[in-house]
Amino acid sequence: MKAYVVEAVNGPFQERAVATPEPQPGQVLVRIAASGVNPLDTKIRAGQAGHAKQPLPAVLGLDMAGTVEAVGVGVTAFHPGDEVFGMVGGVGGLQGTLAEYIAVDADLLAPKPKTLSMLQAAALPLVAITAWEGLVDRAKVHEGQKVLIHAGAGGVGYAAVQLALAAGAKVYATISEDKRSLVEELGAIAIDRNTPVEEYMRAHTAGEGFDIVYDTLGGPVLDASFVATKRYTGHVVSCLGWGSHSLAPLSFRGATYSGVFTLFPLISGIGRAHHGEILLAISKLADKNELRPLLAAQSFGRDTIAEAHDLVARGSKGKVVVQF
Repeated sequence: MKAYVVEAVNGPFQERAVATPEPQPGQVLVRIAASGVNPLDTKIRAGQAGHAKQPLPAVLGLDMAGTVEAVGVGVTAFHPGDEVFGMVGGVGGLQGTLAEYIAVDADLLAPKPKTLSMLQAAALPLVAITAWEGLVDRAKVHEGQKVLIHAGAGGVGYAAVQLALAAGAKVYATISEDKRSLVEELGAIAIDRNTPVEEYMRAHTAGEGFDIVYDTLGGPVLDASFVATKRYTGHVVSCLGWGSHSLAPLSFRGATYSGVFTLFPLISGIGRAHHGEILLAISKLADKNELRPLLAAQSFGRDTIAEAHDLVARGSKGKVVVQF
């Protein structure tokens, strides 16, 4: 098969002919139709993501959608010809999705949503799993809550807005002004990201705070999230809570905090089946038209992988996907 290898930090994507993997017991061989590009992929290529434990040279790419080619011993949930999607590699020494085929743990896969194209499906796994782990697994989002999503037009944020709305919550999203319409079209209330936290708390919660605050940016935004949460019952979630922060604002409000580290099942092998369960739920939501990815306007193929990475590194409006 053909695979696209990065041999050194910030190196080019080099097409290589490598052996097509054989599915081992519990694995599925997938013919890749589309490979999603995430900011993490660009950071691994730049040598800035030690937590991903992906040494170079490597085939990068976490997300994909494709068709089952063969199954290993013990696999009964999938059969040749099935269309699937998942976050399946590109970290922890695992082959990534910038290749024609990949052999993956069947637990990491789910049936592709019938209403989505391969490109749309390949844009969802990492961001949807991250949003789900924070909102559903940690914060137990439910009807009637007020939920604040930071960077609601970003990859994780856009998925989180839709998940919270599907749960029946009233959703608020911080955004840059040029992206206001993106979250308003979903049914969320847009908040200019430059608005002081006390001001939007007063405007939207009478100063009481939000039931759930999902931070997708880290740094000072996580500090503001500790202030924005509701006293006693509020819950702050972050998928980028890696810095040093004062817990005093959170503690004085008697609120709680959870971190999300989506890569752990891939890197450790622990808890992979839950990723498949999440994606199955995501697939059902997509087929009910309650969850859709926001795709970038540009199209990319195997000859323009570098351009796809460059766009993501600069900051793309919508998810970038490489079509095979």
